[in-house]
Amino acid sequence: MGDSTWRHLAARLVDVLASRPLTRTEGAEVRQWLRPPEIDLFFDQSKADQRHGLNCAQFVAVSTPERDDLIRAALLHDVGKRHAHLGPIGRTAVTTWAKLGGQTSGRAAIYLNHGEAGGEDLEATGAGRLVADFARHHHEHRPESIPQEDWDVLQAADRAPNQVVRRKT
Repeated sequence: MGDSTWRHLAARLVDVLASRPLTRTEGAEVRQWLRPPEIDLFFDQSKADQRHGLNCAQFVAVSTPERDDLIRAALLHDVGKRHAHLGPIGRTAVTTWAKLGGQTSGRAAIYLNHGEAGGEDLEATGAGRLVADFARHHHEHRPESIPQEDWDVLQAADRAPNQVVRRKT
């Protein structure tokens, strides 16, 4: 693994360990964007994944506030991670092991395949194709179902550092 991969993993671990629960105001912001069946999926995530989803959604809302589907895709893209029941150290170990070429099974394999699990969950709620497909493919190549411009916005949001982004008023 290159230095940039190690730096990225270390930065993500620090983000996860430093994550604080959403405030009531932030929770209300999430609820205003999501549909009822999606709300439970979002709040079933770890506090770190909730924080990351909110930061991604706020990033998207700054550039495309009229695109509810993109905001929801940003909020919900990691919902599949909750199936693995791994903490921050476990997640880091699994990711490192996989990047070194190690084989995985059980919860580790579930974690590494969280995109597919999240896509299935989102399809079951009727979240829409773009929302489900972004969850399913966000670590892969863009599927034809997501226009390049939308993909670029969502990928930029997912890569952005976790920080509160204020929308323009």
